[in-house]
Amino acid sequence: MIEIDTININGKEYETLRVDLEPAPLILVRGKKGFLMCGYLNMEAADKLGAVAVSTSGVKTVDDILNKPISKISAKARELGVKEGMTGRQALEYL
Repeated sequence: MIEIDTININGKEYETLRVDLEPAPLILVRGKKGFLMCGYLNMEAADKLGAVAVSTSGVKTVDDILNKPISKISAKARELGVKEGMTGRQALEYL
């Protein structure tokens, strides 16, 4: 199953995508400048393409990806101020 939705965080809208895969789902949250992705997606590719991206792992829901700390940050996301220790929700403020 593929689920596409919109969430509102602090007055900003973000698109969410959840794809049921085994053994875990693929989850992505897209902002205007970049995106928050689960561990299925490749940060090295995001960096190579110049994408503004952050990643977290061990998630099964959109709530999980918002509340877990980010584990990887693209160079472009760092330039915007994203830092280690932020949750996905906090990082989205920059994306």
